[in-house]
Amino acid sequence: MRILFVCHRFPYPPNRGGKIRPFHMIQHLGQKHSVVVASLAHSEQELREGQPLRECCEDVIAEVVPDSTRWINAGRALFSSTPSSVAYFSSPRLKKRIDDAWQRRGFDAILVHCVFASQYVHDLSCSFRMLDFGDVDSAKWLDYAHFRRAPLSWGYKLEAEKLRRYEYQMASKFDLCTATTLGEVEEIKKLNASRPTALIPNGVDLEYFQPRPVSPPNSNVLIFLGRMDYFPNIDAVQLFANEIFPLVRRAIPTAKFRIVGSNPSAAVRDLAKIPGISVTGHVRDVRPHLYDAAVAVAPLRIARGTQNKILQFLATGVPVVTTPQAAKGIGAEPGKHFLVAEGAEQFAAEVIRLLQDAELRDRLSIAGREPLDSLHSWPASMKVLDQLIEKGPNSPRGAAGT
Repeated sequence: MRILFVCHRFPYPPNRGGKIRPFHMIQHLGQKHSVVVASLAHSEQELREGQPLRECCEDVIAEVVPDSTRWINAGRALFSSTPSSVAYFSSPRLKKRIDDAWQRRGFDAILVHCVFASQYVHDLSCSFRMLDFGDVDSAKWLDYAHFRRAPLSWGYKLEAEKLRRYEYQMASKFDLCTATTLGEVEEIKKLNASRPTALIPNGVDLEYFQPRPVSPPNSNVLIFLGRMDYFPNIDAVQLFANEIFPLVRRAIPTAKFRIVGSNPSAAVRDLAKIPGISVTGHVRDVRPHLYDAAVAVAPLRIARGTQNKILQFLATGVPVVTTPQAAKGIGAEPGKHFLVAEGAEQFAAEVIRLLQDAELRDRLSIAGREPLDSLHSWPASMKVLDQLIEKGPNSPRGAAGT
């Protein structure tokens, strides 16, 4: 089968900070099918980082659109019916190249990761078309509105309303819509697009993210991992640095907070001015930063779907403290596999408890990996993807999914 896979962010390898879900999907599908990938990139560096992608697909159609152009496009959409977040990922040249590839040979199936990328193929027909929402972004924009003051909150709410209409329109054009968790599947159903839905859970590469050989006995390093131009991550590290970390340092003055992730915003870079905090920016391999950390923190107030960072923490044996919001998408038991805390004081208390209790750290380090094989395994998730694709083209419209 010849498959066109379209995504909004360039799917360079996860170990280099790339989007985990689309890369694994492409890598898996390339073993059985001929896959052509189409995507935007922020820079030529992203394209270079993505060279391994070419080893598992037939071709890559990519366009570099710099941040300056993206923000101009988003700004122009403010007073139109087009969501600014959709305009941000718009490229007429990429659309033309996809159309040209379609005209030359065509495809048996289209898979789109994230609704923002659906703009490139919604008018192209084939036997099977799947829209993988991952998370429902309009709900995320509503979350943003709750955490920002006016007038920004008004803008986020307006964007959520515009995007909600767009999500309905796009979902209506596909044969199947998928998401990472049952909660996100329910959000898709609320769009009332009358399309089948299915769950494809996120996984973690358990071969790559092996348990660290030895837990660092004297480490007081706390680690956060994520793309640092993403608002929920920015909000999380600011909350930790300004409200939680001072409480930790009061009890443990040698504690350090390390923020690991690409494209740190100016606000994130400024956090490095606080004693004990470091900001790495882009790293070629996240594992060394995980292996010498005592505790992983995920103080996310805005969290939808599955937090891949938590899966990676658990896989490498780094004890985790997270929020109830971020814990919802993880198939593990709070208190047994990781710790959950709400509010700055409780969160700090759990971090301090872990730093002071080596036995608890070791117990969580071992237990955290236990549920991943059955609940967050990429082979199991990709088996679901195979079944949906195999069933889709050979059954009546709407028969695939749940």
